[in-house]
Amino acid sequence: MKILIVNGPNLNLLGKREPEIYGRISMVDYLEKLKSEFLSHELSYYQSNIEGELINRLQEDDFDAVIINPGAFTHYSYAIADCLKNIQKPKVEVHISNIYKREEFRQKSVTAACTDAVLSGFGIEGYRLAILSLK
Repeated sequence: MKILIVNGPNLNLLGKREPEIYGRISMVDYLEKLKSEFLSHELSYYQSNIEGELINRLQEDDFDAVIINPGAFTHYSYAIADCLKNIQKPKVEVHISNIYKREEFRQKSVTAACTDAVLSGFGIEGYRLAILSLK
């Protein structure tokens, strides 16, 4: 299975950004760990701080399933939500932190309703759990 992992704004700073919330491992290092564990899957990764670039990547449609952490776009990007709505493949939204224990504005996801499942608060292991959930 070809799984595309997409991360939104500021997630390029994983391992450096607020390590008490987001952990101390970079996504590049974590992705290598995932690739070595899930040998039967083809994992690809894309990150952008720009909303339109995320949408363009998702519209390339060269994957069997998508795992997305829209970052701050989670809370207000109806454009990403519309894009996800039109992807007829398995989709899992992942949040490293428990968004429901954070600031009020972070507790609303406009993208979640356009995915099949949401994982929130499992740390970076949420990506691993998302892969396990895909069939």
